[in-house]
Amino acid sequence: MQLGRLMSLFAVTGATGHLGRLAVSSLLDRGVAPSDLVAVVRDASKAADLAARGVQVRVADYGDPAALEAAFTGVDRLLFVSGSEAGRREVQHRNVVAAAQATSVRRIVYTSIARADTNSTPLAVEHRLTEQLLRDSGIDTVLLRNSWYVENYTAQLPQYRATGAVVGAAGEGRVAAATRGDYAEAAAAALLADEPRAARYELGGPAFTMAELAAVLGDVTGTDLAYRDLPPADFRAGLLAAGLDEGTADFVLALELATAAGELDVPPTDLEELLGRPATDLRTALTELVG
Repeated sequence: MQLGRLMSLFAVTGATGHLGRLAVSSLLDRGVAPSDLVAVVRDASKAADLAARGVQVRVADYGDPAALEAAFTGVDRLLFVSGSEAGRREVQHRNVVAAAQATSVRRIVYTSIARADTNSTPLAVEHRLTEQLLRDSGIDTVLLRNSWYVENYTAQLPQYRATGAVVGAAGEGRVAAATRGDYAEAAAAALLADEPRAARYELGGPAFTMAELAAVLGDVTGTDLAYRDLPPADFRAGLLAAGLDEGTADFVLALELATAAGELDVPPTDLEELLGRPATDLRTALTELVG
């Protein structure tokens, strides 16, 4: 059964977060009436601007099943932005899926991680579990397996400048990072599509190595930056010397090793299909974000 767009009520979880807020804006830009859009948030005061535009603001935390069920009442299509609390997401995501099952939700678009089936990073475990929950739910599901965000790197610019280098253990591994804006647009497109081409999209932008990142970032910011690649043991030792505890150091190292293995490198094809345009290239993205 097709979902008539004019008859649908759309919802976005985490609607005041970095990705969720951009997704809400993209849905409005694509013609969704504010009254047909539900922003699910933890703090209504942070969504005052959305309420002022006519968006329905409903308060619910991923840890509150009853509130989630109330927030999803009447919703046909749900953009389920994954939780930000690593280690707690299995329970939280189970609550979201159960609430969707208990209400009228007929499609879920979920933001997962690149190559979730085989991704070795600690982040992938909870995404795999959530994907299985969604498969078992009986609800029509579209998986958006997002690779890295360009903003993950621009957030570290002060540190890069202080050390004069991007330091890592990723070797020549390539990362298909994209901007939050591109991922948000893709999510909106998947949510609105009457018949998505696929139940799973591997999403990423034009890939780059860490050496290429350092060169372009240095050029855009007028900073002398290089990429300094370290053996894994040395990289981990540096993290510990910087004050990270062993668990966090191992977590960060696992991300580097996954990058080195190419686990965050996916073609831009799926992202560009959903966007209907080329994905934002690294230089343009960095110029817009920090230039």
